[in-house]
Amino acid sequence: MYDVLVLGAGASGIMAASQLYNHKVCIVDSNSKIGEKIKISGGSKCNITNEYLDESYYLGDKAFIKETLTTFSNKDLLKFLSSNNVKPKINPKIVKGTYFCNSSEDVLNMFSSLISHCTLKLDTKVSDISYDKHYVIKTNKGTLQAKKLIIASGGLSYASLGASDIGFTCAKFFGHSINKLNPALVGFTVQKDQFWFKELSGLSVDAKITISNKNQDIKILEGKMLFTHKGCSGPVILSTSLYWQKGNFTIDFLPSKNSYLPKRVRAAIKANDIDVHNYAMSPAGNFGYTKAEVTKGGINTNELTNSFQSKLQKDLYFIGEVVDVTGELGGYNFQWAFSSAICCTNEIKAI
Repeated sequence: MYDVLVLGAGASGIMAASQLYNHKVCIVDSNSKIGEKIKISGGSKCNITNEYLDESYYLGDKAFIKETLTTFSNKDLLKFLSSNNVKPKINPKIVKGTYFCNSSEDVLNMFSSLISHCTLKLDTKVSDISYDKHYVIKTNKGTLQAKKLIIASGGLSYASLGASDIGFTCAKFFGHSINKLNPALVGFTVQKDQFWFKELSGLSVDAKITISNKNQDIKILEGKMLFTHKGCSGPVILSTSLYWQKGNFTIDFLPSKNSYLPKRVRAAIKANDIDVHNYAMSPAGNFGYTKAEVTKGGINTNELTNSFQSKLQKDLYFIGEVVDVTGELGGYNFQWAFSSAICCTNEIKAI
């Protein structure tokens, strides 16, 4: 019988486990190694947080997000990392204010050390979760039992890294509602009007994008936009995919005096009679979960306490990407993973 079983060895799961050093903890994951998403993030340099951090960079319940980030902020995370000899530095080349580590391996080595007190059950797939005075977790390698259960299983993105819907299935079993799931931080496919994008595949430009959805404040995003053979991508497009729902958004291809348009882009804009400062487009769709960095939507935060415990089922917690909170590109989702884990374990340690 474990005190705590953590389902998922991604960023939120291993952060949670690292804090529960006075508990008997088991971590279960279908991958053969911990932190597979950490390993590939930020070009293997792990874009771990951002200098500019508040609830405005996230999609979700703003008050809930604000309280979580206040409990464990970017400064708290940087202090935690530094105390474990991981010292990220700002590299604004991709997204302004983003902290990158020297190597993702530094983060993984840190966590490997910090979870040395835990039992690791890797290459292990969960088939059923039930509760009868304690949690019973059936896996392909036997049955596990625990007093408390932390679901940190992530979203549907990166199926190649073992992504599954187990967290959402578990949530539904215990009566939770799941807000609509969609790929996010992902490129867009385009309609016929934007087929000229494909002729510019491989070129990038500075762009400012304005999104105005129904029942949502106008969102303005700036950064690099990449033309691709399927449509468009790049940092500003990835963050746009988080907020865009349907209809048009507008692109300013010359957002500042310092902006530069490659010769082929200038020629295409002229040939297609494009309004360079106010080009309206509505994507045909996106590149899907295989290309998406995260999943937006998830477990309704109204059904969770501020410590991420279920209001419907005792001793059950949901943290990280499985919850209906998603950040923009630039380290925001790792910060959310770590902040939610700390909020969760602060309560467990206090009991």
